Amino acid sequence: MASSMKDTILDSFKRHLSLSLAKRPDKASNLDRYQALALSIRDLIVERWIITKDAYEEDHPRTVNYISLEFLMGRTLGSAMVNLGVSEAAGEAMKELGFSLAELRDEEVDAGLGNGGLGRLAACFLDSMATMELPAYGYGIRYDYGIFRQIIQNGYQVEEPDNWLSRGNPWEIRRPELSRPIQFGGHVEPYANGSRNKARRRWVDTQEVLAMPYDMPIPGYMTNTVNTLRLWSAESQCGFNLSKFNQGDYISANLEASMSSNITRVLYPNDNNYEGRELRLKQQYFLVSATLQDIMGRINFYKLDMHDFAKYATVQLNDTHPAIAVPELMRLLIDVENFSWEEATAVSLESFNYTNHTLMSEALEKWPVALIGSLLPRHLEIIYEINFRFLRHVSTRYIGDNERLARMSLIQEGSEKMVRMAYLCVVASRKVNGVAALHTELLKNGLFKDFSEFYPDKFINVTNGITPRRFLKKANPALSALITSKIGDGWVKNLDQLKGLEKFASDGAFLDELGKAKRTNKLRMENYLREVCGIRVNPDSIFDVQVKRLHEYKRQMLNALHAVSLYLAIKDNPNADIVPRTILFGAKAAPGYMIAKLIIKFINAIGEVINSDSETNELLKVVFVPNYRVSLAEKIISAADLSEQISLAGTEASGTGNMKFALNGALTIGTMDGANIEIHDAVGADNIFIFGMSVEEVKKLRSEGYDPMAFIGKNEKLQRIFTLIENDFFSPGECGIFKPLLDSLRADTYMLAADFESYCDTQIRVADTYRNAREWNRRCVMNIANMGYFSSDRSIQEYADKIWHVAPYHVKSESDGILFDSTKSKRKKKIA
Repeated sequence: MASSMKDTILDSFKRHLSLSLAKRPDKASNLDRYQALALSIRDLIVERWIITKDAYEEDHPRTVNYISLEFLMGRTLGSAMVNLGVSEAAGEAMKELGFSLAELRDEEVDAGLGNGGLGRLAACFLDSMATMELPAYGYGIRYDYGIFRQIIQNGYQVEEPDNWLSRGNPWEIRRPELSRPIQFGGHVEPYANGSRNKARRRWVDTQEVLAMPYDMPIPGYMTNTVNTLRLWSAESQCGFNLSKFNQGDYISANLEASMSSNITRVLYPNDNNYEGRELRLKQQYFLVSATLQDIMGRINFYKLDMHDFAKYATVQLNDTHPAIAVPELMRLLIDVENFSWEEATAVSLESFNYTNHTLMSEALEKWPVALIGSLLPRHLEIIYEINFRFLRHVSTRYIGDNERLARMSLIQEGSEKMVRMAYLCVVASRKVNGVAALHTELLKNGLFKDFSEFYPDKFINVTNGITPRRFLKKANPALSALITSKIGDGWVKNLDQLKGLEKFASDGAFLDELGKAKRTNKLRMENYLREVCGIRVNPDSIFDVQVKRLHEYKRQMLNALHAVSLYLAIKDNPNADIVPRTILFGAKAAPGYMIAKLIIKFINAIGEVINSDSETNELLKVVFVPNYRVSLAEKIISAADLSEQISLAGTEASGTGNMKFALNGALTIGTMDGANIEIHDAVGADNIFIFGMSVEEVKKLRSEGYDPMAFIGKNEKLQRIFTLIENDFFSPGECGIFKPLLDSLRADTYMLAADFESYCDTQIRVADTYRNAREWNRRCVMNIANMGYFSSDRSIQEYADKIWHVAPYHVKSESDGILFDSTKSKRKKKIA
């Protein structure tokens, strides 16, 4: 089979190189070869993709429609080959032609469709839904430039456009026949000749933008199911204005097209100004309107009853960004389909579900009433009507409790009235879920306490998960091969089978093999750091890693302060027996988040001092790795020894990086926050390094009046570090630049000073444990073996059972090609 597949890929590769790319083999570049290989692999997917879509259209199973502003897909080629089971055959084919598969894969750039954990979770979920044969569509935005490409200049983050589409995207297919018109502005009026439907309105004199769909295939692992990720791109309805161009008005000739396409230029436009806020709201509405029109278009095309919308589709709102979908569905049902208010409400309440991803009240989007009224006047009317009817229900249950009414209102009163979008999601959704056990409890007893009391059966927990296909089988071939050699390959689709590794936790030979696999990955990472960052690190040092979105609550600054304390300890006693350590950071800060950007500067500043000091640089290195992204994460995570998950207890919803690191055999140092708690319970207290205050202790300290200066005053290490920062030790040429950082630390919203001593003490335990390689590796085995629960397959099964009520749909094919027996997870050739 492998030989046959190798020949198939060889023939397809040669054909695409000459016929699709018009290149002779001896004249082709590595980019040409990558594209030819990508098209060859895509060919293996397309037949099943068509068959999957045909099957859904013929039988109309209930589909999951997953709306997310982010899908952090990374690179597609490697994952596609893994899921098809053709990685080995493709490698052999390229080797026969004299090419390196690894080099060709490196020609692919990461898709610029996301930024952080929200988008990576969405990508993992797409993989799991296809692997588990659930009928599903992902809906997102095809950003021209993603979030940004991060470069570091003089220690500062500089944002450059991430022009990820500049060399083409062989994985997407444009679908102009499915484009959708999107309206903005205008005004609302009743029907002139009257209407029996008193709720119905006309939205007129609007500006229109065209939503153009681009489809990407999502193949499941060793299944026939290939689901679709549909990404919308904004285009002008009119396009280029030739008349103005011929008049010499070249700017105006292109103005409308440029203004339209701005909607999907970048992810998360800077919202520090009115124009940025308006663009963000336009972006969110653009996504949900196109998506809901698309879902309803399928129902209408097959002449199904729109009243049965929820029978054919369930809509998952991934965080608060798509919240405007609620009034949009109501508008489409009432104004376009002529539903009564009651009919539309019944459909909406059965269709929407909402996943909350944050405990930060400031991160829960609120839009000014005036902005919504200007941009989406009909939707503001609908929101007010939803709020009126909802508060009427509340008032009849809690008679006379006006304070509760004010707390639960969808409209926040004040000098500028705001629409509370998260509250809108809660009111309009059938189910609301948190993403870790602690997170869900904090939602029910804190952020959404009033709503939880009003809707006691609405709130449930579904702990996040990660796909083992990308984050172990693909990202860590050395460890993956070792695991498979001991327990078989069933773990790829059933991660609970990793439990079989526990019996090897005391096997010295296996532990040594595990250590060798880790060192292979560390050498690969060491080489990357040397080539990209110009820094040599010791592969036998502790690779101490914190890679995630830069935010104060994630406390990268706590890690940086500890790095300085280690530096001072070495300077104080250069001959001490200190375990070598390489501290790796990777993070992007939002362009308008100045303190976060200053933290990046600080990390680079301390790294410059520490790495250039001959007394310390053999024992300690601090490296900020620029432009953190999925393909880089695969390298870093597989090489990590220590995983930094150090947010203040009660601030991180879940996290998924913690799961990826543990699955790859890194030990966690962390607080009892987010999914760290469930990891602690799964792997055992002896196999994780927990420090710091609990949620209850944080609340108690706050209630007593937290005084960070009291903690700083009692800690000699912190006092020395603060003095060095004040005296510009880390910024001799830029005096005073870290003053805002010091001011932030002295206010200490996220209680770094309170947790600092516990953190440093726990890091000493980390170093002591690392000295004993066998013991360290034994704990690594216990982590890997107990990661079964954290598979995104388990998460998706819980969504399917508890929220979506969808069942697997087995796609069958009568044609020749690679087919999969979904009951045995084995490839097979269809026999005529």
